[in-house]
Amino acid sequence: MTTTSTPIVGVDFVMFPTRDLAAAVAFYGSTLGLPCSVHMPERGFAEFEAGSMTLNVAMTENFPMGYHPNPNPVALHVDDVAAARQELSTRGLAFEGETLDTGVCHMAFFSDPDGNALMLHHRYTPRVTLT
Repeated sequence: MTTTSTPIVGVDFVMFPTRDLAAAVAFYGSTLGLPCSVHMPERGFAEFEAGSMTLNVAMTENFPMGYHPNPNPVALHVDDVAAARQELSTRGLAFEGETLDTGVCHMAFFSDPDGNALMLHHRYTPRVTLT
């Protein structure tokens, strides 16, 4: 594998489109329990902090890409998928299927009110990298 230079130095946020900002704010803030760092309903967005990643929920119908929920799950790290799943279930979160054990990690899938895919994720074997 060759290494090339890049001007990209990180990820600032991941955007989740919404048609109902109030419902998205309730879901990410109350159901998931993430701290809200920005809430600007007059501008159609809010941001929530998940460790080192900011989750941005935005009314995207006027954006160039329009409104299209993300069907590819964003993996939210937890220390214990079973315990986190149980806690979030008591807050009304509905999971899709059973927890998946891949042989290296546990994953529990769910969606936000707009159908954006998410998962609880915990890697339990050491990560192997190419370098």
